[in-house]
Amino acid sequence: MPDRIVPISEELAAFADETAAQTRAYLGAVTEVASGGSPDIAIPVLLLATAQLLLAGSRLGAIQDVVLVDRFEADPGPDADVEPLRDNLANLFEGIDDYADVVDPVTAAELTKGMLSNDITEISLALSHGLRHYDAGRRVEALWWWQFSYLSTWGERAAASLRVLQSILAHLRLDADDEVVADAEFEALHP
Repeated sequence: MPDRIVPISEELAAFADETAAQTRAYLGAVTEVASGGSPDIAIPVLLLATAQLLLAGSRLGAIQDVVLVDRFEADPGPDADVEPLRDNLANLFEGIDDYADVVDPVTAAELTKGMLSNDITEISLALSHGLRHYDAGRRVEALWWWQFSYLSTWGERAAASLRVLQSILAHLRLDADDEVVADAEFEALHP
């Protein structure tokens, strides 16, 4: 059965275009970071990319539910193999990958464990799925998928990742050896 391209309003089409651009930006940042080429800026780049993605997600959550015309999602094809991405991120985050998380702050406040590399990979997989719809010209399906997966999975994982990335960055920037701080203070006071 060939894909059916459903006409959508100009406003919704523009929103799909913006969301696709934000999705590509996030995926590009994640791919660049996972390549390992610039490990010294990996955390700040991911922090910025994740914050920008959450803005796109918030917009998806704020609009009225996107409804598929045929009430089913067209098959965009097989998911990409994300294991190399997950492995590269796990290597990059070695020693800081695991973190404590809350199952659900509203209904189940017990603690669980999370992994930054898993979160970023799962977010990337969900976004890529919607992007395949978008690239095939199925903007309604793309928006539906991005909205559904934002509310069901990637929004929560992105929010948790943002908190972890911010915490890691804070530790990197603010935690300092007491002796180094004392030497710096002495140098500042006695030029």
